[in-house]
Amino acid sequence: MPFSTPGVTLHRTRKRRAEALPDHAHDQAQLTFVASGMAQLRTEGGVWLLPPQLAAWVPPGMPHRLDIMTDAELLVVLWPPAALSAAIPDDFPAGDFVSAVSPLLRSLLDALARTDLASERGEIMLRLVLHELRAIEQAPSYLPMPASEVGLRLAEIALADHRNDLSLETLASRAATSVRTASRRFPDETGMTLKAWRQRARILWAVPELGRGRPISQVARDTGFASTAAFSHAFRQVMSQTPSEFLASFQRHENVR
Repeated sequence: MPFSTPGVTLHRTRKRRAEALPDHAHDQAQLTFVASGMAQLRTEGGVWLLPPQLAAWVPPGMPHRLDIMTDAELLVVLWPPAALSAAIPDDFPAGDFVSAVSPLLRSLLDALARTDLASERGEIMLRLVLHELRAIEQAPSYLPMPASEVGLRLAEIALADHRNDLSLETLASRAATSVRTASRRFPDETGMTLKAWRQRARILWAVPELGRGRPISQVARDTGFASTAAFSHAFRQVMSQTPSEFLASFQRHENVR
């Protein structure tokens, strides 16, 4: 049976490191795929680092921000509400998420950039993209953000402390709260202990530094680890691969372009 995806648009653009699309919202649903380089997406729910292996989905009307962490090429697809409701699967996730980019999804996104989206072929490919996005894998590069004012203050201070120099007492004091409250807020609001959250934040700060070509040993020092081995161990706990393995994968994706 024929279907239609009127008004769907695709934009392919190059961005320079440190560029940003500040907090904004729009009527369309948005899929952002970083074809090369690295970006960071932030919504009210959390922060995602986006290397080329991941694609981010933001539902219509949700405020979000995109920061470019390295020189990057972005592919952004926008679905107006009418086009989305005509094509979206019944079991499609309701909120924002980041999905691993399967070989099929990557091929579809690459081909869509050279296809008339209003054609029958384009419409079929767009529907396949939505079906592929249902297979969500928990992204290790996700950092959930607390919802309360106290939790957000703690998070923002901790994010700026990528060397992990601040003690828990100092962190709590600067956030105008107690150690007990700080320790309780994070599991309640993020599902992670504050210690684990800070460790993940440090590693996610390190990933773009590696993507910019900085030596692993230097990034390890800049994130406050006592040794490269300690950094590699922590990196693997968060990203499920060593820094060297991540770089090899990142460079393979870069060389595809």
